[in-house]
Amino acid sequence: MSDLLSSPFFGIALTLLCYWAGTVIQKKTGLILCNAVLLAAIFTGAVLMIFHIPYETYQKGGDLINLLLAPATACLAVPIYSRRELLKKDWLPILVGCTAGALTSLLSVYALCRLFGLDRQLTMSLLPKSVTTPIAVAISSGHGGIPSITVAAVVITGISGNLMAPSLIRLFRVRDPLAAGLGIGACSHAMGTARALEIGETEGAMSGLALGLCGVITVIAAIFF
Repeated sequence: MSDLLSSPFFGIALTLLCYWAGTVIQKKTGLILCNAVLLAAIFTGAVLMIFHIPYETYQKGGDLINLLLAPATACLAVPIYSRRELLKKDWLPILVGCTAGALTSLLSVYALCRLFGLDRQLTMSLLPKSVTTPIAVAISSGHGGIPSITVAAVVITGISGNLMAPSLIRLFRVRDPLAAGLGIGACSHAMGTARALEIGETEGAMSGLALGLCGVITVIAAIFF
């Protein structure tokens, strides 16, 4: 048993199994809260806690899964390229929209941190919550934040966007796929982009573009906090 747990394949197998279970439940119930990613995280954590498996043991396989993040993110260039004519036509609204989204996220988090009296370390840990994990961790650690808190904030933000994006689009009657995609990507990075791709190709392409642009804008803007 110890040989099995010490193998990186344990973490990979557990992650895939929990995600598969989450996908089945999501399809069976159709409930917005039964999101496959959210359920997979809950199931994985439950298994580790029940069987007293150290997180470091699981992470041996998790590190291998993390290696796939870069090529998975690069794949987002495919739908973006397929909408290149739209980018040429609407480059200014796209740039302004991403800038507004990134600054709104930063300023709202900063204002709430000041309102609740959080110190600078926690503020810088929460500030980059709306950008993808590698960029967020780099910003946080570079400004004295706590990377583990940053990762938690990014995950919660991404899952929230993944869950609520379709409902919010309907609630605010956003009919332009470009605007919908930019909004999702600017607020909830890669996990939101995964849901945007399910909504439509244009939404997915614009969300992937917003993910990258907002990351760059956030890096630059964080210098002033």
